[in-house]
Amino acid sequence: MSPKIRVPLAACCLAAGLLAAGCRQDMHDQPKFKPYAKSDFFADQRSARPLVDGTIARGHLRDDAVLYTGKAAGKPVEEFPFAVTAAVMARGQERFDIFCSPCHGRTGAGDGMIVRRGYRKPPTFHQDRLRQAAPGYTFDVITSGFGAMPDYAQQIPARDRWAIVAYIKALQRSQNAPAGTLPAEARAALDAADKR
Repeated sequence: MSPKIRVPLAACCLAAGLLAAGCRQDMHDQPKFKPYAKSDFFADQRSARPLVDGTIARGHLRDDAVLYTGKAAGKPVEEFPFAVTAAVMARGQERFDIFCSPCHGRTGAGDGMIVRRGYRKPPTFHQDRLRQAAPGYTFDVITSGFGAMPDYAQQIPARDRWAIVAYIKALQRSQNAPAGTLPAEARAALDAADKR
């Protein structure tokens, strides 16, 4: 490229860069009230307005501590906050397959697809410590995260987190059920498979 062309090209690039920098508008630089900051607009000098008397929370009241925290008196609960039905189990399996199986694998062994690609391996759900853990403990780990596992409170509603816990308990049972607890037909099928 000749020197005569380079100088006007550099000047155009510089002008375009200055124009682009001058047009930048960041949302965080706009006029707004910060929560609980002083404001001259209102007589009480507060930017955050108090709730109107008689306001009733809807949708996010979270008055059932066990449902939303998995704890009672600060300890993980041993019981589910609602009945575990076939529909709950199906929902739990669906949500588990979406949110949990990429790391934990479809059987809960900790061999999910991203683990096979180098991500840190989570513990298997089939170890004694996790098999014996209260459902509230598992719910709390899903809600708050643990170690390398992030929290899923924002991605998964509370009832779905409980459904996942129910499904995890079923996975644990499926891998560690004593043969004597199986129905006669299932035992016969296992015996036939062993003889092959």
